[in-house]
Amino acid sequence: MNSNINQLINLNSRLLLASQSPRRRFLLSLLGLNFDTTSVDIDEEHFLSVNPNDIVCELAERKAIEASKVNKDYIIITADTLVFLDNHMLTKPINQNDAYTILKRLSGRTHQVYTGIAIFNPISNSKIIDYEKTDVTFRHLEDEEIWAYIITGSPMDKAGAYGIQDDFGAVFVERIEGDYYNVVGLPLCKLYQMLKSII
Repeated sequence: MNSNINQLINLNSRLLLASQSPRRRFLLSLLGLNFDTTSVDIDEEHFLSVNPNDIVCELAERKAIEASKVNKDYIIITADTLVFLDNHMLTKPINQNDAYTILKRLSGRTHQVYTGIAIFNPISNSKIIDYEKTDVTFRHLEDEEIWAYIITGSPMDKAGAYGIQDDFGAVFVERIEGDYYNVVGLPLCKLYQMLKSII
């Protein structure tokens, strides 16, 4: 573990990232902290909240509650990222035609990426839940570009049908306002501040 980072956040307990996302695992590793990983399954299609920021916080909290049931000796980190256009949630595409429809809707428009983060510390019996929002603007996309991207298969496992960090979807993004890492799936600045406040 990076001793300097360890001193900054006074980390004396083990961290557990409860996420299946390889992108989140990579991003957390950038902080220089050792952590274990696990996965949790919750119903992500039904929620009580209405506002986008409340939805991602609710889903992150439910993941943390589930992970804490069997991991009592860890500080647990969970996250949930969703994409919204005009306050309408854009999920992962169900097929290629759906991916085209989503990307066509995003073309030339600004949409929002929300990530909810929950951190549970069972040792101190404390928790903190917060979110980050980033505005992402797409340039105008040509149909040929959209279909060339869809054929790669990359959009099919991503909310909003694109990835900003590691494939051709990056060239669709004209600008962002807010945390880039939030669009990837884990806002590191927000997470770092949350860890400092709870540990």
